[in-house]
Amino acid sequence: MDEHILVAEDNLGIVNVMEDLLVMQGYRVTKAVNGQEAFDAFSHETPDLIISDIMMPRMDGFQLLEAVRSHPRGLGVPFLFLSARTEQHATSRARTLGADDYICKPFAPEELLVAVQAKLERRRALQSFDTRSAHLQTVIMLANTIEARESYTRGHVERVQHYALDLARALGWSNESLAVCEFGALLHDIGKVAVPRMILNKRRKLLYNEWQALRRHPQLGAHMLEGIDHLRAALPYVQAHHERWDGLGYPLGLAGTEIPREGRLLTIVDAFDAMTSDRPYRRAMSEEFALRELRRQAGLQFDPEMVEVFISLRENKTHSTSTSQNSTDNT
Repeated sequence: MDEHILVAEDNLGIVNVMEDLLVMQGYRVTKAVNGQEAFDAFSHETPDLIISDIMMPRMDGFQLLEAVRSHPRGLGVPFLFLSARTEQHATSRARTLGADDYICKPFAPEELLVAVQAKLERRRALQSFDTRSAHLQTVIMLANTIEARESYTRGHVERVQHYALDLARALGWSNESLAVCEFGALLHDIGKVAVPRMILNKRRKLLYNEWQALRRHPQLGAHMLEGIDHLRAALPYVQAHHERWDGLGYPLGLAGTEIPREGRLLTIVDAFDAMTSDRPYRRAMSEEFALRELRRQAGLQFDPEMVEVFISLRENKTHSTSTSQNSTDNT
């Protein structure tokens, strides 16, 4: 766990009991016997949670809370008061200053641990959201860079992301896997930023050397992401989305379940969007024709089980849309 809790309490007996209780739960604890000592500890290392008494020398709990909330690193740190003061103006002041909770002394150990766990879980959720949001903004910027270089793929990565998430949910993937899918689908063609624009936008058949340059984009994209820790999880989407179930794909010629499931999933949705979108050399195919082509290539180009799930999803969506339209027409 190794989450860090700062405890400010001038009663040595109470602070030692609290330390033992929290350490037994796997938390790392820093003790302070007054508000100033607690703020100095906070300034040295930002904790994941602060637990503080109110009546303390050299800086009381209210002053400590004000100092923490005024610090650039202190706005998001949960602050929990433990105090024998139960009068309403004390609890109201604590809330006004930005305290997250207020527990009255004496308290049961279980009451403290439940409050601590709740505050830390909320902090983890907020940190996860902020990190995911920042990562997603970076990914969207990169995806837009890819699309800006190809005249015919406007909206391609967003549609592929939508299809990929629908299929991953239908396959029962975990929330963590869905989060990776969200940005992996957007980044699958990132290697194309290293492919000459004239090749990406050529309207005639590619020459052999041009085709070879284009085929390198999965490896180029994987190489780009290897050095970025928070994007490395997207590597299977980038590197394996042109592999084929029969082993005739590229860049590694993997076959069957040797292909990461992320690559097998993206191959299906990428091909579907390519078939149902206009390209320089042909008009878009109908969805019905594209689904027939997917089924025809099941076990050759595509994972046969995944492709059937995707076809069912699209057919059900088409049926639902048609039923809704008929209902509207009849009213």
